Amino acid sequence: MFPFNRKKKDEEPVDPEARSPELGLKYKDLQLLGEMMKLGANLALPRHALYYLYFPSRDAAETGADEGGAAGYTCEVRDPLPEYPEQWTLLCERPDAVLDPKGVIAADDLFQGIADRLGGDFDGWEAAAQP
Repeated sequence: MFPFNRKKKDEEPVDPEARSPELGLKYKDLQLLGEMMKLGANLALPRHALYYLYFPSRDAAETGADEGGAAGYTCEVRDPLPEYPEQWTLLCERPDAVLDPKGVIAADDLFQGIADRLGGDFDGWEAAAQP
């Protein structure tokens, strides 16, 4: 075998949920922030951001909403969709989210912690490139 045919280490698949050792951000968050920056986003400016969580019961979702609300987010529990009858959505939002690495890590830790404690899933976030 020739060494030219070997797969380079930087071509290995990356787990999007894993954290970058340099910044501590999840790789999926780094990708999203990179796309926002390509669109001209200044990540130091506050903007409206949405965070999505899913729970197996209304009670768990309501408890998650209380925890998110205590942290300064506006939260809404939505009934399950017909395709997912056992999955309540918790949508949390904030009009003044700063999406620099520190802000993204803080929100991620908050919502991942809520999901983990209450048996749910934190699916991620979205925000407009421009405030």
